[in-house]
Amino acid sequence: MKIKTEQRLAIICTFVWIGFICAISFMEAWLKFRAPGVTLPIGLGIGRLVFAAMNKVEWVLALVIFISQFRIARRLNWIYIGIFSILLLQTIWLLPALDARAQMYIDSKVVPSSYLHFYYLIAEGLKFIALFVFGIRLFEVVERDETSTTSTPSKSALA
Repeated sequence: MKIKTEQRLAIICTFVWIGFICAISFMEAWLKFRAPGVTLPIGLGIGRLVFAAMNKVEWVLALVIFISQFRIARRLNWIYIGIFSILLLQTIWLLPALDARAQMYIDSKVVPSSYLHFYYLIAEGLKFIALFVFGIRLFEVVERDETSTTSTPSKSALA
């Protein structure tokens, strides 16, 4: 059996998504504050733009994976449901709350301490792990499909 376009698309989107998480959440988010001349308000302004854009890209990737998985299996993998849930939590709670805090810093207001960044980091870590496991499982499905359809000679044919 040839690998279906949907399977390829799901694999590509999964690993592109992982790349976004690694590049943005695990590198850019804290490195921008180390650049010369980047003040806290400037860094927070950049972060707000970058994370808003990343969230939109994540939703596009999630939607493409959703459609691909539904077309392949007519059901969703439980790992994907977990990934989707984390993304939903980040979109409706964590990102708006962090955005509001960043705006308070930019406006030079007093910002009370919070664990929101820690929660976001935990969510990103869990999403990264889940996406990685999901991506590996997608490869396993492709490998299983390819090996189940390849014909192997029987012992009698070899004799």
